[in-house]
Amino acid sequence: MFFEPGFLGTKALMYMDIVTLYFAILPFLLGFSIHQAIRGNIKLHYQSQFAILAITIIMVLIFEIGVRLTGGFVEYAKESPLSYDFLLLFLLIHIFIALMAVGGWIYLIISTYKSYQNGILEKSDKHRKMGRWIFGALTLTSIMGCSIYLFLF
Repeated sequence: MFFEPGFLGTKALMYMDIVTLYFAILPFLLGFSIHQAIRGNIKLHYQSQFAILAITIIMVLIFEIGVRLTGGFVEYAKESPLSYDFLLLFLLIHIFIALMAVGGWIYLIISTYKSYQNGILEKSDKHRKMGRWIFGALTLTSIMGCSIYLFLF
């Protein structure tokens, strides 16, 4: 099923279309979660952040396994009209931003949960500031990931 032709009308396989569609809606899912925090629904904010992170990690795993099983980045890049050097540089920047964003996201969720467990959770400017940076980096990563899809397919 995952290695059949996709549904977005490109040469990409099903797994690639599913992952790309998820990352296209990721900023909106994050926005919903953040909106819950702004409204004071902290429990739903935390639950949704944790669920979105878990789904994101699953999507990345599906993507990585799929790419490895279908020839890797080099094989996909051969079909692109763009230069390999450009694609590789763009991919490396994308991966760097994604690793920093997800690392920060995991840190923020764990540190906030530990604060909650210790009874010292309060509205924190540090949490908001870090959350804004993570949201921006994840949104940029989503845009870059969708762009790579368009570059390749």
